Amino acid sequence: MKKVETFINRLKSGELDERLIDIYVDSNLVEGQKARYIEALNNFKKLFGENVDGIFSAPGRSEIGGNHTDHQHGEVLAASINDDAIAVVAKTDNNKVNILSEGYDMITIDLDNLAKTDSEEGTTHSLIRGVIAKTKENGHNIGGFNAYVTSNVLSGSGLSSSAAFETLIGTILSGLYNKMSISAVEIAMIGQYAENVYFGKPCGLMDQMACSVGSLCHIDFANLEDPVVEKITFDLDNAGYSLCITDTKGSHADLTPDYAAVPAEMKAVAACFNKSVLNEIPEEDILSHASYIREKCGDRAFLRAIHFYEENKRVRQEVNSLNNNDIDSFLTAVKKSGDSSYKYLQNVYTNHQVDKQNMSIALMLSEMTLGDNGVARVHGGGFAGTIQAFVKNEAVTEYKATMDEIFGDNSCNVLKIRKYGGIKVM
Repeated sequence: MKKVETFINRLKSGELDERLIDIYVDSNLVEGQKARYIEALNNFKKLFGENVDGIFSAPGRSEIGGNHTDHQHGEVLAASINDDAIAVVAKTDNNKVNILSEGYDMITIDLDNLAKTDSEEGTTHSLIRGVIAKTKENGHNIGGFNAYVTSNVLSGSGLSSSAAFETLIGTILSGLYNKMSISAVEIAMIGQYAENVYFGKPCGLMDQMACSVGSLCHIDFANLEDPVVEKITFDLDNAGYSLCITDTKGSHADLTPDYAAVPAEMKAVAACFNKSVLNEIPEEDILSHASYIREKCGDRAFLRAIHFYEENKRVRQEVNSLNNNDIDSFLTAVKKSGDSSYKYLQNVYTNHQVDKQNMSIALMLSEMTLGDNGVARVHGGGFAGTIQAFVKNEAVTEYKATMDEIFGDNSCNVLKIRKYGGIKVM
């Protein structure tokens, strides 16, 4: 255990600059991160005192490939980003966990009562309680701690702020009480359990896995009980590109039926073959029964099924391209993924409100602005939210200015892919 001032002095002296560059990739971010860490340390001291056991970090994530494939037991490619949640933490011996997240009230969890509470569903309390309960159930040590948390992972941006938070709690428990021995994959699965069972949201595993594992992460969900996870080491910044996520400010109100229809229609196609998900059926069987599927399920369901199969192939192409350091082939696959999401998956705008097409406008402007300097695609669930663009570093300033002019200041977030998932920073 060390004093708050010890950490602050190390930050101010520049001793930790290289560590911060290693984590956040961009040297231009170092001074801002130092100020952020110092503020977090001072806020922790006001709340909990001057003794600190460490600072932990868990990143947000971006889906790179595999748009709407995970729920059909398909393949995805995701990446951790250099926006993150950080926590200043100290052990306690009172068998309680106290967490205050910036802008919110204190949450206290009694470690003698980790059972699911129905009244907590949909709350941060449930996520914390669920992560702790599952960590204990899996045979790991748990214990009390105080934490001050601050996050710059934008909520509602498709960057998975909730998965970053779950990963952060799991990493804290691993660091404080298990010598950082809980694997990144297990922490991800613990986070998913907390969100599914305690929070009450039937999410897949992609978000938690990308946040926990770090870097680029290829996941095959063919076996949900034992997904195949491949960490891919690729330096996007060294290849000359940045990842830009633009919030198009479209309203998510009344879009639940649109989101629900995507897996429902894919499963309806699978049901034509007495299967539950598309991954259990060869693509050639879908193509050879096109007329039957169109009659039974409709044309959009057929198109969405074809998107699933072709998107899985594109994920594998993206992975192969990255492993071979072939950025051009990778970007070609990303562009094809975006085209397929627009034409076949059809999740760029809702048919119930065709006069509101924020993402269509953003994609059009991206093509016109970038030319040969990058590619763009829908990001995440689609219909109203964000788009993703891989932009040459020298074209980022112009691209961001164009997006911000149309969608508002700071609508475009310039990100880097970081190589770490959940970690103890210091």
